Amino acid sequence: MVISDAEKRIPVVEMLKSGKATGSISTNMANGESLITKSCPGNDVIRSGSLRGQGWKYGSGFVDGIFPVLSPVAHQILNFVRKEVDPNNVWAALDTLPVTHETWDDLINVAVQLRLNKQWDPIALICQWILYKSSFQTDVMCYNLLIDAYGQKSLYKKAEETYVDLLQARCIPTEDTYALLIKAYCACGLLEKAEAAFVDMRKYSLPPSAIVYNAYIDGLTKAGNPQRAIEIYLRMKNDGCQPSTDTYTLLINLHGKASQSYMALKLFNEMRSQKCRPDICTYTALVNAFAREGLCEKAEEIFEQMQEDKLEPDVYTYNALMEAYSRAGFPYGAAEIFSLMRHMGCEPDRASYNIMVDAYGRAGLHEGAYSRKKLYARCLEIFEEMIDAGCHPDGGTAKVLLSACSSDDQIEQVTTVIRTMHKGMEAALPA
Repeated sequence: MVISDAEKRIPVVEMLKSGKATGSISTNMANGESLITKSCPGNDVIRSGSLRGQGWKYGSGFVDGIFPVLSPVAHQILNFVRKEVDPNNVWAALDTLPVTHETWDDLINVAVQLRLNKQWDPIALICQWILYKSSFQTDVMCYNLLIDAYGQKSLYKKAEETYVDLLQARCIPTEDTYALLIKAYCACGLLEKAEAAFVDMRKYSLPPSAIVYNAYIDGLTKAGNPQRAIEIYLRMKNDGCQPSTDTYTLLINLHGKASQSYMALKLFNEMRSQKCRPDICTYTALVNAFAREGLCEKAEEIFEQMQEDKLEPDVYTYNALMEAYSRAGFPYGAAEIFSLMRHMGCEPDRASYNIMVDAYGRAGLHEGAYSRKKLYARCLEIFEEMIDAGCHPDGGTAKVLLSACSSDDQIEQVTTVIRTMHKGMEAALPA
């Protein structure tokens, strides 16, 4: 069946409802543009969309941090692939789209939007269709998105197969390709394969860049191998590769989680001496490092330094500073930061409320019976404020509420509330 030009303008979802989701697309394009075809050696007439080979970059959404602006058609595609789980239905619907530059850009924008929302399955379906089922030219950007989707789901073999397909299609791998492949291997604990991919880069005259080193360090950290991550950082410096803001942020996070705030601060100072400007994530990581050790004065000092650098704190930064006061046993200090956050127009999230409940609960452990009862009542008030604010409690909320209890009656009261509030909280209840 040949779809008419009029039918091409029918939204993809409507075509599915009308039973017109199968068939081929007419080559008589209304705008006179030629079809985009599969890549082949020596073909100099292949045309492409405006985002081909550029646009999406690993770790940054789009070049210069520009996020996708979806067209009406892209919105329809996005809504459809989010709901439809059958691959054949998705591919049949995509088959109805005109093979144009605009369609290409719409599909890439949709894939990037899905990536921002960590919806890996529909990304894989879109990229599989583009690479293996459509008449669009193969492109390294699609291969990278597909490797990323498989890596995020720990499907390293599929990520590996996609990399091989990329080479067989005579696409040139980029530093993003290797960064994503290395992260996929690290996530599965395959450190030898990660190292092999790192070495393989040089075959394509791609010296490891900060992007690849950062992916390697991040992958090792998330895989629970911080010592190896530090070794890769030292190798990076020995190889003459300049650490980036992301590099330092990753290492500050690593040492912060190990309760080594002195090392986190050392890296921060090194970063400044190298004229590498910290961003909001760097400052938040350093505040967190001090927060874990209850060093609220140092945490506040870094918070103030961040503001002097003309960086606006976000909810994660405020949460980190509240955590510092909580762990130091100063719930009223945490409450002041909570009030400041609201005053500055930054809406508290679920973690904010959990930290506040925990702050008063921790303080109650060191007080007399009357004070404990009073602080427990304050914990319940914060919990009610959380519900009123539309923040759904989770297992973390249940744990901090139970920690605030100092009697069997209180435990029974909290347990009753938890069982009636939210399924996600019940997992935290004692067996």
